[in-house]
Amino acid sequence: MADTTVLRDGLFFGEGPRKGPDGRLFYSDFYAHEVRAIDLGTGEDELICTVPQQPSGLGWLPDGRMLVVSMLDRRVLRLESDGTLAEHADLSGVATFHANDMLVDGSGRAYVGNFGFDLHGLIDQFGIPKLMEPSFEPEGAALALVQPSGEVSVAADDLKFPNGTVLLDNGSLVVAETVAFRLTAFDVEDDGTLTNRRLWADVREHGIAPDGTATDGEGIWVAAAIQAAAFRVTEGGKVTHRVETTQPCFAVAVVDDTLVCVTAPDSHPRVAAAEQQGKLETYRIESHQA
Repeated sequence: MADTTVLRDGLFFGEGPRKGPDGRLFYSDFYAHEVRAIDLGTGEDELICTVPQQPSGLGWLPDGRMLVVSMLDRRVLRLESDGTLAEHADLSGVATFHANDMLVDGSGRAYVGNFGFDLHGLIDQFGIPKLMEPSFEPEGAALALVQPSGEVSVAADDLKFPNGTVLLDNGSLVVAETVAFRLTAFDVEDDGTLTNRRLWADVREHGIAPDGTATDGEGIWVAAAIQAAAFRVTEGGKVTHRVETTQPCFAVAVVDDTLVCVTAPDSHPRVAAAEQQGKLETYRIESHQA
Protein backbone atom coordinates (compact mmCIF):
# COMPACT_ATOMS: atom_id res chain seq x y z
CA MET A 1 0.00 0.00 0.00
CA ALA A 2 1.27 3.45 -0.91
CA ASP A 3 2.31 5.92 1.77
CA THR A 4 1.33 8.84 -0.45
CA THR A 5 -1.88 10.70 -1.27
CA VAL A 6 -2.66 11.38 -4.92
CA LEU A 7 -2.94 15.14 -5.42
CA ARG A 8 -3.37 15.14 -9.19
CA ASP A 9 -3.69 12.49 -11.87
CA GLY A 10 -4.18 12.61 -15.63
CA LEU A 11 -0.61 13.60 -16.49
CA PHE A 12 1.35 12.03 -19.32
CA PHE A 13 4.83 12.14 -17.75
CA GLY A 14 5.69 14.71 -15.12
CA GLU A 15 9.20 16.05 -14.55
CA GLY A 16 11.16 18.89 -12.94
CA PRO A 17 8.96 19.62 -9.90
CA ARG A 18 10.16 22.75 -8.10
CA LYS A 19 8.80 25.10 -5.47
CA GLY A 20 8.26 28.37 -7.28
CA PRO A 21 8.79 31.91 -6.01
CA ASP A 22 5.08 32.15 -5.18
CA GLY A 23 5.11 28.94 -3.09
CA ARG A 24 3.28 26.79 -5.61
CA LEU A 25 4.70 23.60 -7.13
CA PHE A 26 5.75 24.09 -10.74
CA TYR A 27 6.18 21.01 -12.93
CA SER A 28 6.53 19.91 -16.55
CA ASP A 29 4.44 17.36 -18.42
CA PHE A 30 6.53 16.00 -21.31
CA TYR A 31 3.88 14.86 -23.75
CA ALA A 32 1.29 17.52 -22.96
CA HIS A 33 4.16 19.95 -23.75
CA GLU A 34 3.08 22.02 -20.75
CA VAL A 35 4.58 23.67 -17.70
CA ARG A 36 2.00 23.97 -14.94
CA ALA A 37 1.76 25.21 -11.35
CA ILE A 38 -0.36 23.70 -8.62
CA ASP A 39 -1.34 24.88 -5.16
CA LEU A 40 -0.62 21.96 -2.84
CA GLY A 41 -3.29 23.11 -0.41
CA THR A 42 -6.23 23.65 -2.77
CA GLY A 43 -5.19 21.53 -5.76
CA GLU A 44 -5.85 24.48 -8.06
CA ASP A 45 -3.76 23.93 -11.19
CA GLU A 46 -2.74 26.53 -13.78
CA LEU A 47 -1.11 26.32 -17.21
CA ILE A 48 2.04 28.49 -17.21
CA CYS A 49 3.39 27.96 -20.73
CA THR A 50 3.60 25.53 -23.63
CA VAL A 51 6.94 24.12 -24.82
CA PRO A 52 6.58 22.34 -28.18
CA GLN A 53 9.89 20.44 -27.94
CA GLN A 54 9.05 18.93 -24.52
CA PRO A 55 9.63 20.78 -21.26
CA SER A 56 11.76 19.27 -18.52
CA GLY A 57 13.84 20.94 -15.79
CA LEU A 58 12.71 24.24 -14.28
CA GLY A 59 14.28 27.08 -12.30
CA TRP A 60 14.27 30.84 -11.82
CA LEU A 61 16.61 33.74 -12.43
CA PRO A 62 17.11 36.18 -9.54
CA ASP A 63 14.68 38.62 -11.20
CA GLY A 64 11.90 36.01 -11.08
CA ARG A 65 11.83 34.95 -14.72
CA MET A 66 11.44 31.20 -15.14
CA LEU A 67 13.86 29.01 -17.05
CA VAL A 68 12.69 25.77 -18.66
CA VAL A 69 14.61 23.06 -20.47
CA SER A 70 13.37 22.36 -23.99
CA MET A 71 14.42 18.74 -24.36
CA LEU A 72 14.36 17.77 -28.00
CA ASP A 73 16.02 20.88 -29.43
CA ARG A 74 18.48 21.01 -26.51
CA ARG A 75 17.83 24.55 -25.38
CA VAL A 76 17.03 26.46 -22.20
CA LEU A 77 14.15 28.87 -22.67
CA ARG A 78 13.28 31.94 -20.60
CA LEU A 79 9.71 32.97 -19.82
CA GLU A 80 9.49 36.72 -20.22
CA SER A 81 7.14 38.99 -18.30
CA ASP A 82 4.82 39.25 -21.31
CA GLY A 83 4.37 35.45 -21.39
CA THR A 84 6.60 34.80 -24.40
CA LEU A 85 9.44 32.27 -24.42
CA ALA A 86 12.89 33.37 -25.53
CA GLU A 87 16.05 31.34 -26.00
CA HIS A 88 18.26 31.66 -22.95
CA ALA A 89 20.93 29.12 -23.93
CA ASP A 90 21.74 26.71 -26.76
CA LEU A 91 23.00 23.41 -25.30
CA SER A 92 23.60 21.66 -28.63
CA GLY A 93 27.37 22.01 -28.31
CA VAL A 94 27.36 20.18 -24.97
CA ALA A 95 24.33 17.87 -24.86
CA THR A 96 24.79 14.66 -26.86
CA PHE A 97 21.15 13.56 -26.55
CA HIS A 98 17.91 14.97 -25.10
CA ALA A 99 18.42 17.72 -22.50
CA ASN A 100 16.81 16.85 -19.19
CA ASP A 101 16.78 17.99 -15.57
CA MET A 102 18.13 21.33 -14.37
CA LEU A 103 19.20 23.08 -11.19
CA VAL A 104 19.28 26.88 -11.11
CA ASP A 105 21.18 28.35 -8.16
CA GLY A 106 20.53 31.63 -6.36
CA SER A 107 22.82 33.51 -8.73
CA GLY A 108 20.92 32.32 -11.79
CA ARG A 109 23.53 29.79 -12.91
CA ALA A 110 21.93 26.67 -14.39
CA TYR A 111 23.31 23.14 -14.37
CA VAL A 112 21.63 21.04 -17.06
CA GLY A 113 21.95 17.31 -17.64
CA ASN A 114 21.22 15.26 -20.73
CA PHE A 115 20.64 11.62 -21.59
CA GLY A 116 23.98 11.17 -23.36
CA PHE A 117 22.61 8.26 -25.40
CA ASP A 118 19.34 6.73 -26.57
CA LEU A 119 18.26 5.15 -23.28
CA HIS A 120 14.93 3.87 -24.48
CA GLY A 121 16.43 2.48 -27.67
CA LEU A 122 18.89 0.52 -25.53
CA ILE A 123 16.07 -0.74 -23.31
CA ASP A 124 14.15 -1.84 -26.42
CA GLN A 125 17.18 -3.79 -27.58
CA PHE A 126 18.46 -5.32 -24.33
CA GLY A 127 15.85 -4.71 -21.63
CA ILE A 128 16.18 -2.99 -18.24
CA PRO A 129 18.25 -5.86 -16.75
CA LYS A 130 21.10 -4.73 -19.03
CA LEU A 131 21.27 -1.47 -17.09
CA MET A 132 21.59 -3.41 -13.83
CA GLU A 133 24.71 -5.29 -14.87
CA PRO A 134 27.74 -3.96 -12.94
CA SER A 135 29.83 -4.32 -16.11
CA PHE A 136 27.47 -2.13 -18.15
CA GLU A 137 29.34 1.01 -19.22
CA PRO A 138 27.06 3.44 -21.06
CA GLU A 139 28.32 6.41 -22.99
CA GLY A 140 29.01 9.34 -20.68
CA ALA A 141 27.44 12.75 -20.94
CA ALA A 142 28.42 16.28 -19.96
CA LEU A 143 26.68 18.42 -17.37
CA ALA A 144 26.22 21.88 -18.87
CA LEU A 145 26.86 25.09 -16.93
CA VAL A 146 24.77 28.00 -18.18
CA GLN A 147 25.76 31.41 -16.84
CA PRO A 148 23.02 34.01 -16.21
CA SER A 149 24.10 35.63 -19.48
CA GLY A 150 23.32 32.42 -21.37
CA GLU A 151 26.96 31.48 -21.93
CA VAL A 152 27.35 27.68 -21.98
CA SER A 153 30.31 25.56 -20.88
CA VAL A 154 30.96 22.04 -19.61
CA ALA A 155 30.68 21.78 -15.83
CA ALA A 156 31.62 18.08 -15.66
CA ASP A 157 32.05 15.33 -18.23
CA ASP A 158 31.62 11.56 -18.46
CA LEU A 159 28.61 11.42 -16.17
CA LYS A 160 26.37 8.41 -16.70
CA PHE A 161 23.03 10.00 -17.51
CA PRO A 162 23.32 13.14 -15.32
CA ASN A 163 19.88 13.78 -13.91
CA GLY A 164 18.54 15.31 -10.68
CA THR A 165 20.94 17.86 -9.17
CA VAL A 166 20.86 19.57 -5.77
CA LEU A 167 22.89 22.01 -3.68
CA LEU A 168 23.39 20.96 -0.07
CA ASP A 169 23.65 23.32 2.90
CA ASN A 170 27.41 22.62 3.06
CA GLY A 171 27.84 23.98 -0.47
CA SER A 172 28.31 20.66 -2.25
CA LEU A 173 26.56 20.13 -5.57
CA VAL A 174 25.34 16.53 -5.98
CA VAL A 175 24.34 14.98 -9.31
CA ALA A 176 22.36 11.77 -9.75
CA GLU A 177 24.01 9.46 -12.28
CA THR A 178 20.95 7.39 -13.10
CA VAL A 179 22.47 4.45 -14.98
CA ALA A 180 25.52 4.29 -12.69
CA PHE A 181 23.28 3.94 -9.61
CA ARG A 182 25.20 6.62 -7.72
CA LEU A 183 25.17 10.20 -6.50
CA THR A 184 28.31 12.19 -7.29
CA ALA A 185 29.39 15.34 -5.43
CA PHE A 186 31.44 18.39 -6.42
CA ASP A 187 32.68 21.56 -4.80
CA VAL A 188 31.38 24.73 -6.45
CA GLU A 189 33.87 27.49 -7.18
CA ASP A 190 32.97 31.19 -7.17
CA ASP A 191 32.47 31.20 -10.94
CA GLY A 192 30.19 28.15 -10.83
CA THR A 193 32.77 25.66 -12.07
CA LEU A 194 32.88 22.28 -10.37
CA THR A 195 35.92 20.71 -8.69
CA ASN A 196 36.81 17.86 -6.32
CA ARG A 197 34.62 15.21 -7.93
CA ARG A 198 33.83 12.39 -5.50
CA LEU A 199 31.36 9.62 -4.75
CA TRP A 200 28.60 10.84 -2.41
CA ALA A 201 26.52 7.66 -2.29
CA ASP A 202 26.43 4.34 -4.13
CA VAL A 203 22.78 3.21 -4.14
CA ARG A 204 23.02 0.16 -6.40
CA GLU A 205 22.53 -2.28 -3.51
CA HIS A 206 19.14 -0.67 -2.83
CA GLY A 207 18.08 -1.01 -6.47
CA ILE A 208 17.81 2.77 -6.78
CA ALA A 209 18.36 4.18 -10.26
CA PRO A 210 18.48 7.78 -9.05
CA ASP A 211 16.35 10.02 -11.25
CA GLY A 212 14.95 13.27 -9.88
CA THR A 213 16.28 14.50 -6.55
CA ALA A 214 15.48 17.08 -3.88
CA THR A 215 17.17 18.04 -0.65
CA ASP A 216 16.08 18.99 2.84
CA GLY A 217 19.50 20.56 3.42
CA GLU A 218 21.56 17.53 4.44
CA GLY A 219 19.85 14.42 3.12
CA ILE A 220 18.76 13.87 -0.46
CA TRP A 221 15.35 12.54 -1.45
CA VAL A 222 15.75 10.34 -4.51
CA ALA A 223 13.17 9.12 -7.02
CA ALA A 224 14.03 5.47 -7.58
CA ALA A 225 12.81 5.28 -11.23
CA ILE A 226 12.62 1.47 -11.42
CA GLN A 227 10.78 1.20 -8.10
CA ALA A 228 7.46 2.56 -6.85
CA ALA A 229 9.24 4.48 -4.11
CA ALA A 230 11.26 7.52 -3.10
CA PHE A 231 14.16 7.23 -0.67
CA ARG A 232 15.98 9.65 1.61
CA VAL A 233 19.72 9.02 1.39
CA THR A 234 22.59 10.52 3.39
CA GLU A 235 26.24 10.80 2.44
CA GLY A 236 27.85 7.38 2.31
CA GLY A 237 24.67 5.71 1.05
CA LYS A 238 22.60 5.22 4.21
CA VAL A 239 18.86 5.10 3.53
CA THR A 240 16.91 6.80 6.32
CA HIS A 241 13.43 6.78 4.78
CA ARG A 242 11.52 4.86 2.13
CA VAL A 243 8.20 6.25 0.88
CA GLU A 244 6.04 3.89 -1.17
CA THR A 245 4.24 5.42 -4.16
CA THR A 246 1.39 4.05 -6.28
CA GLN A 247 3.63 3.50 -9.32
CA PRO A 248 7.29 4.09 -10.28
CA CYS A 249 8.63 7.42 -9.05
CA PHE A 250 10.66 9.54 -11.48
CA ALA A 251 10.97 12.93 -9.77
CA VAL A 252 10.60 14.49 -6.33
CA ALA A 253 10.36 17.92 -4.73
CA VAL A 254 10.38 19.15 -1.16
CA VAL A 255 7.88 21.96 -0.56
CA ASP A 256 7.99 23.02 3.09
CA ASP A 257 7.01 19.85 5.00
CA THR A 258 5.65 18.01 1.96
CA LEU A 259 7.43 15.55 -0.30
CA VAL A 260 5.97 15.57 -3.80
CA CYS A 261 6.52 12.42 -5.86
CA VAL A 262 5.97 12.49 -9.61
CA THR A 263 4.99 9.04 -10.82
CA ALA A 264 4.07 7.18 -14.00
CA PRO A 265 3.70 3.55 -15.10
CA ASP A 266 6.82 3.77 -17.28
CA SER A 267 9.24 6.35 -18.67
CA HIS A 268 9.26 4.87 -22.16
CA PRO A 269 7.62 7.28 -24.63
CA ARG A 270 5.68 4.39 -26.15
CA VAL A 271 3.88 4.00 -22.82
CA ALA A 272 4.04 7.46 -21.26
CA ALA A 273 2.87 9.37 -24.36
CA ALA A 274 -0.01 7.01 -25.04
CA GLU A 275 -2.12 7.35 -21.91
CA GLN A 276 -2.46 9.96 -19.19
CA GLN A 277 -1.57 7.81 -16.20
CA GLY A 278 1.01 10.11 -14.56
CA LYS A 279 0.36 11.46 -11.07
CA LEU A 280 1.51 13.95 -8.46
CA GLU A 281 1.57 12.25 -5.07
CA THR A 282 2.27 13.87 -1.70
CA TYR A 283 3.70 12.70 1.61
CA ARG A 284 4.02 14.61 4.88
CA ILE A 285 7.69 14.68 5.88
CA GLU A 286 8.35 14.01 9.53
CA SER A 287 11.60 14.27 11.46
CA HIS A 288 14.67 12.71 9.88
CA GLN A 289 17.33 10.45 11.22
CA ALA A 290 20.73 11.60 10.04
